[in-house]
Amino acid sequence: MQTLTPQSRAAILENPEALECTLYRPDEYDEEAEEQDLGDARIIISGPFEAPAEWDAKDRDDYFDGTAPEAFVVARIACQAAPDSGVYFTAVPGDYAAVTERPGQVSMFYVWDCLNDAEGQYVLIREEEDDEV
Repeated sequence: MQTLTPQSRAAILENPEALECTLYRPDEYDEEAEEQDLGDARIIISGPFEAPAEWDAKDRDDYFDGTAPEAFVVARIACQAAPDSGVYFTAVPGDYAAVTERPGQVSMFYVWDCLNDAEGQYVLIREEEDDEV
C-alpha cells in the first residue's frame, strides 16, 4: 500500500470544495465495541462511482454486493494531521466517514474500496438515514 503523495494531500486539504469529516474505524475483533476515532480529515466528493465498462454483470453484482449502485460515490480523503505527527492516518476500506455537508448536517459514508492510494481516491457508500421513528 502506497501512501498519499504530499502533492495530492495538499491538493485535497487546500481545495475550497473540500468538506470537513471525521473518520472512524470499527474494532475488527469486537462488533459491539465503540469505533476508534481516527481524527479529522478533508474530503472531496467528486461524483457517482461508475463501474468500468469491461465489467460484466457478475463483476457488477459482486462489487455492489446488493447495494444500489446509486449509493456509491468517488471521493478523495486526506488526514488533516501532519504525516510525522504520530496521529496521522490513512483511510482503509471498512472505515466510516462522518462528513459535514452543510452546517448542522452530517452524513455518514462507509469506505468501500481504495482506487488509488497515492491520490487518496476511494469509493464510498452513502449510508441512508432511517427516517422511521
